[in-house]
Amino acid sequence: MKTVIHITFLSLICSTGFCAGVFRVEPYGLNPIAKAIQHALPGDTLFLAEGRYRESPILINKTIALIGQGKVILDGMNSDEVITVMADGVTIMNLTIVGAGVNYTKENAGIRLKQVQNVLVEGNTFIDNFFGIYLSKSSNCTLRGNKLSSHGHSESSSGNGIHLWSCRRIEIEDNRITGHRDGIYFEFVKDSRVTGNISEHNLRYGLHFMFSDSCAYKENTFRQNLAGVAVMYTKWISMVNNRFERNWGAASYGLLLKDITDSEIEGNVFETNTTGIQMEGCNRVKVINNDLLTNGWAMQMMGNSTLNEVRGNNFIGNSFDVATNTRNNDNVFKQNYWSGYEGYDLDRDSFGDVPYHPVSLFSVVIAQHPESLILLRSFFIEMMSVVERIMPVLTPQRLIDSQPLMKRHL
Repeated sequence: MKTVIHITFLSLICSTGFCAGVFRVEPYGLNPIAKAIQHALPGDTLFLAEGRYRESPILINKTIALIGQGKVILDGMNSDEVITVMADGVTIMNLTIVGAGVNYTKENAGIRLKQVQNVLVEGNTFIDNFFGIYLSKSSNCTLRGNKLSSHGHSESSSGNGIHLWSCRRIEIEDNRITGHRDGIYFEFVKDSRVTGNISEHNLRYGLHFMFSDSCAYKENTFRQNLAGVAVMYTKWISMVNNRFERNWGAASYGLLLKDITDSEIEGNVFETNTTGIQMEGCNRVKVINNDLLTNGWAMQMMGNSTLNEVRGNNFIGNSFDVATNTRNNDNVFKQNYWSGYEGYDLDRDSFGDVPYHPVSLFSVVIAQHPESLILLRSFFIEMMSVVERIMPVLTPQRLIDSQPLMKRHL
């Protein structure tokens, strides 16, 4: 019996002697997309007609474009990976990809890019896949304007929305990720950019990256994730103009910096997080011109963090401005605005004449006895804080802002 392939030839585009075909694929028969790819030539475009395509895995091993027309659903039927790309220069657009099955050894994804370059994944919708988009050993690829959602119930049974391993020069732009283990995950990634994404309601981190040097994260929103954003074992990072919002829980934070060097955290907003910024083992990090608003702890800086600069930030309405586990200080706090500052400016140079001690006595007490938090804002604690400011005994005397701003930094 002869097999019927539902492919319609639409046109031929020729440029400088190279001709590319444009074909329309219908959702009928057995594995229509795989058969269309088999018959396609490099440079061809396959337009998928509206409908549900139940086939997986789909292997793209040629330089083609796969573009949906209308509502095109590629269904992995919760059994396998949906699309695997193993050719350079592939474009995948306007598809809805569902049902990449849970597999702890294969880590099935809606789309996997495997050792490729110059691939574009744009304007797709990913629903209830184990991993959304998974890149390994790939470079010069762009993931733009995709929506990734899942309904994971536990970290162990959920994958990441966008997952990169050992990649270079990847652009991740204007995606929206929700309900995964980590919204965006980097490991051994270099020279990549994450811009304009919204990562929220994920089971662990909105963004999680390790050993990923020379990357930039700009104008993203990380909202209501279990533990915010974690940046570990990395150097030369730039995190600029992002928002870290309502990452709230017993051990949560807006941004965790662990073993970070020679980096910048500038122009971000940290609002209503358990801890706005937590720094452990960080050196030569510039924390400049950020807003830290109504957090539990605006900043926790551990004693193994040195030579960092905290300048021009606004600390407003936080329960505790700064906490640390040492009485020493090898960092610079200068020209920040502190809503709890009660000093004066007699020479009218816009800076307070009296240095500000951002570490309160009560924050030191809580570090040693967490249950004492129940006494927050009590009269007894207020009196202890006044005495400590006058005669510091327990708080670090060297951790001061010598030039506190009298007005909020704009």
